[in-house]
Amino acid sequence: MGKDTILTRRQIEGMISEGRAIIIVDCMVLRLDSWLSYHPGGERAILHMVGKDATDEVNALHGAETRLQMNKFQIGRLDADWINFLPPLHGGKFRPYVEGSNDDSLSDGESLQNDQFPLEVSRSPSPTSSSCSEDRGFLLDPSIRRRRGGSYGESSASSITSVSDEDGNPLSSESAREIAVDLAKYPSLDRDTQKRIIQKYRELDQKIRQEGLYQCRYSSYLIELCRYLILLFTSLILLHLGWYKLSAAFMGAFWHQITFTAHDAGHMGITHDFTIDTCIGIFIADFCGGLSLGWWKLSHNVHHIVTNEPEHDPDIEHLPFFAVSHLFFNNLFSTYYKRVLPYDAVAKIFVPLQNWLYYPILCFGRFNLYRLSWEYLLFGLGPKKGIAWWHRWLEISGMFVFWYWFGYQVLYKSVPTNWDRFAFVMISHIITMPLHVQITLSHFAMSTADLGVHESFPQKMLRTTMDVDCPQWLDFFHGGLQFQAIHHLFPRIPRHNLRKTQKLVIEFCKEVNVPYAIYGFVDGNREVIGHLKEIGRQARALSECHAAIIQEGKFGSH
Repeated sequence: MGKDTILTRRQIEGMISEGRAIIIVDCMVLRLDSWLSYHPGGERAILHMVGKDATDEVNALHGAETRLQMNKFQIGRLDADWINFLPPLHGGKFRPYVEGSNDDSLSDGESLQNDQFPLEVSRSPSPTSSSCSEDRGFLLDPSIRRRRGGSYGESSASSITSVSDEDGNPLSSESAREIAVDLAKYPSLDRDTQKRIIQKYRELDQKIRQEGLYQCRYSSYLIELCRYLILLFTSLILLHLGWYKLSAAFMGAFWHQITFTAHDAGHMGITHDFTIDTCIGIFIADFCGGLSLGWWKLSHNVHHIVTNEPEHDPDIEHLPFFAVSHLFFNNLFSTYYKRVLPYDAVAKIFVPLQNWLYYPILCFGRFNLYRLSWEYLLFGLGPKKGIAWWHRWLEISGMFVFWYWFGYQVLYKSVPTNWDRFAFVMISHIITMPLHVQITLSHFAMSTADLGVHESFPQKMLRTTMDVDCPQWLDFFHGGLQFQAIHHLFPRIPRHNLRKTQKLVIEFCKEVNVPYAIYGFVDGNREVIGHLKEIGRQARALSECHAAIIQEGKFGSH
């Protein structure tokens, strides 16, 4: 089978039915079975794209050199537009291929996807279709959300108990309602509409490249380095003077700020060289911060591909403390953690109160990152082969260096009493809490509805991600995380160029009628708290319903 062999859809389906990892990139059919254990981003990032056209996802997350290397995995090509399958990891079913068979009927997985909702629906006016004549009418700010009825917690229509489907399952009804809201708000999922969005997105990418926005301004990182050193040395000087609590605050601020550059390096957004940026990221994350860059990359790559999908995106899987979707009430199976996320007795306590507990729990977020980092490194969850095989050992070395300089030299040798040590740890870690707010702010209030495999990559990223509007002088505080929608469209653009890129993305959104969600920092927090409150209310309603059924059963038995 040569690279120029024309492969039919049924042939490809048959290969996938045999367990082969087949993806489509630029009309090339790639078989990646042998690459799964070598992929620096982890095998799950690939498995989420099996049976799909992954062109935009691959181009967004990989450099030109990596894309060229993919050619050696080519086993054929297409001669027609590709229609995505539902990946096996998502429950797609595939039929074996019989040579000479001309059966072009839909597989069970495709039928399930196509029956989930019609591609053409009765569409209520959306912010895009009704407001594009206004300069900022397509922006999803809180006032537009309220006018259009897309905000949570404002009417009984959002109640988990206010609607029911044919089976009387309120959770299924809520899923259907969320899908209907998104179908009304965003462009149609028909092939021509999504194809146009993809075409305009790729034209936008070329324009961004022509304007040099993929090129890093190293002078900006020199300023960042000066800020980091000022925070670190201020902390150490205050530590020497015995001002332990103030020293801890500056140490936390140091960790908060360096994380942004580790994020840039993890996306190869600094030098665009895999090895150099990885070493920069490991030095910052592991040696300076005690966190694993490899764990973050494994999790984050999946997050960028299946953003805000409750079953698949680890960045929104936070039971028993938080649930951003009613789907978590169903003991959801996580394809990332490869286990059920139990909606247990602990979750039933925390989730109904999550809007009140959001900020207090995030104060302890860094401790959870330590746990996840050590779990990743000790159990060897990262690549064991290929160009990234040595990362684990460098990271473990970095962890020991971190705990030597921070745990031994700073905490044990420089802070005199156990109480002061405890206070130092708590203050330095709580100071990093805004980082966890910034990370969750971009997604917690956005859609978690599954619109199926026919939705284009750019539309999905804009539907599930919000930006934060802030003055330019505050960019250092947000570290690029205020442009998460832009970043999800173009993950490898250096963060100091994201503000310029935003203007081009806004023009793109106007042209293709895809709403661009942007809120002020305060309004964005209100959206998140409001969404958590609504999900918590749904959790309470479900618990009360279960209790009533049990009570009725007890009385009914007498």
